[in-house]
Amino acid sequence: MIRAIMHGCNGKMGQVVTGLCREDAEIEIVAGVDISDHIRNEYPRFSSIGECDVEADVIIDFATAGAVEELLAYSVERKVPVVLCTTGLSRQQEEAVTEASGKVAVLKSANMSLGINMLLELLKKAARILAPAGFDMEIVEKHHNQKVDAPSGTALVLAEALNEALEEDYCYQYDRTGERKKRDKHEIGIHPVRGGSIVGEHEVIFAGPDEVISFTHTSYSKGVFAKGAIEAAKFLAGKPAGYYNMQDVIAAR
Repeated sequence: MIRAIMHGCNGKMGQVVTGLCREDAEIEIVAGVDISDHIRNEYPRFSSIGECDVEADVIIDFATAGAVEELLAYSVERKVPVVLCTTGLSRQQEEAVTEASGKVAVLKSANMSLGINMLLELLKKAARILAPAGFDMEIVEKHHNQKVDAPSGTALVLAEALNEALEEDYCYQYDRTGERKKRDKHEIGIHPVRGGSIVGEHEVIFAGPDEVISFTHTSYSKGVFAKGAIEAAKFLAGKPAGYYNMQDVIAAR
């Protein structure tokens, strides 16, 4: 049984992870960290990670960017691997993550969904076959009306996967409204849609002569990210120091 600390246990994602772990025979939450005590969990809660004295095999983090430095310091000092799911880190914090990974196992990905990370591998193969054959590549991403960033980080990761698979760099086109010209064959269009309560949908379109192939991933709840984080925690427990991502989890399955 893998013992996990839930960092940000009383937030929305922390509670989703807690619920999923409760039904998972391979992992259990043995302690939680959150400044809020408005939810009573079956495990002890600490106001900060530095106060936590419970032995654990891995930390699952869905807290805030402001708590990352203390989390990394704790992880390095205690030699407890950490699945870092917090987004919006500064460049300095990203550098701190890289530095910590030289001393302890750290796993960080732009998207924790198993489905998205499997899709990345499929897209690379599709791009290598279709782009040289004259297929244009476009990405359409849809999210709820409260999302503040556009395009989504996942859309950019998908675009990077396409570019990575090709021998020459493709530019990203975010807005064609200001230009009256034909589409450049060496560009990847990225189009954000914001509305309602859409959790997340990403469609990658390969449009060629007389045929269109599309790959679509749809998230119906935040549970897909929590499930991915749990699988990442199972993978990371016991791993040596290093910087891991969800592609490593996929490859190990």
